[in-house]
Amino acid sequence: MPIPVSYSFRNLFTRRLTTFLTATGMALVVFVFASILMLSAGLEKTLVETGSDDNVIVTRKAANSEVQSGVERSQAAIVESLPDIATGSDGTLLAAKELVVLISLPKRGSDKPANVVIRGIDPASLKLRPQVRLVEGRMPRPGSTEIMAGGSIAQRFKGGGIGESLRFGMRDWTVVGIFDAGATGFNSEIWGDAIQLMQAFRRPVYSSVTFRLRDSGDFSAVKAKLDADPRLTLDVRRETRYYRDQSEAMAKFLRILGMSLTVIFSLGAIIGAMITMYAAVANRVGEIGTLRALGFQRSSIMLAFLMESLLLGLIGGVAGLFMASFMQFITISTMNWQTFSELAFSFTLTVEIIYKSLLFSLLMGFVGGVIPAVRASRLNIVDALREG
Repeated sequence: MPIPVSYSFRNLFTRRLTTFLTATGMALVVFVFASILMLSAGLEKTLVETGSDDNVIVTRKAANSEVQSGVERSQAAIVESLPDIATGSDGTLLAAKELVVLISLPKRGSDKPANVVIRGIDPASLKLRPQVRLVEGRMPRPGSTEIMAGGSIAQRFKGGGIGESLRFGMRDWTVVGIFDAGATGFNSEIWGDAIQLMQAFRRPVYSSVTFRLRDSGDFSAVKAKLDADPRLTLDVRRETRYYRDQSEAMAKFLRILGMSLTVIFSLGAIIGAMITMYAAVANRVGEIGTLRALGFQRSSIMLAFLMESLLLGLIGGVAGLFMASFMQFITISTMNWQTFSELAFSFTLTVEIIYKSLLFSLLMGFVGGVIPAVRASRLNIVDALREG
């Protein structure tokens, strides 16, 4: 007959100090494990949500990012002539020819320089990105040296606030507006008039052309049409696919780093759990003998001790996840290795991360408890009662 689960609960509560210390060690490991996954998920979410599945972005073939891309004016005109491009309520094409360049700006407080994305936009750019909204000031006037900054830029970089000015491209630019792009990469950009920025940076070509499809299902046909045009040497991707590619390298690096740290720390937690369970077996030899004498089978003894170890892991997992959940209130910035610009994003806790973390904590509990549990089940009844 099986030993009640309450037996395992009571034994953990009886050994409160060792239970607390072991569960704390496991909680710290789960905290690291979950935090790294949350960091990777936050990066992917920020970049993927930057794009829309209805939008198509066209860049130079083999260019990994808009910063490295160049689309000639004649090629941009060919793309704009596609009949598959949607139109707005005013009848204008929902297509934007944009310029993307990098500049270096000092951070507030530290004066440490970091690369920032400057995006030259045209009137259709905002219509293509409904997630972008002006929260302070006004829109830059076309044909002027006025710019607007994302909320992250305004907070973290000198000269990025409303009414302040920045000097780049041998011109002084005045910040007349602050926009909020939510949890997207646009929040870490500065926007201005594309023509003025092309002149300032002496760039005769655009970086990309972005347009919205009349029918999202026509993407394959549109891509095939542009790929087959001998006048074009362009890559055609859905905007979501483009930004997912942007996050892939950094997210993979974070996952590898996180797994390496987690493996190292988890070894210590597993050894701690194993020592705790061995001590529990040593202190309860007489109790084990009594249980065997009452008719409980070896498998029941083993499952009872294994249950204790799993409960220990679960307690550590829940505690670690609870601590990691507070990381969602933290916003960090890092280098986007595709564009070499600074990107601000937050930790993101998902259902997938929750169940992976709990499974990981249970795995630590199982590995740490299985050997002591087997030892407990193999104790001889007479020897156990004598030692007890």
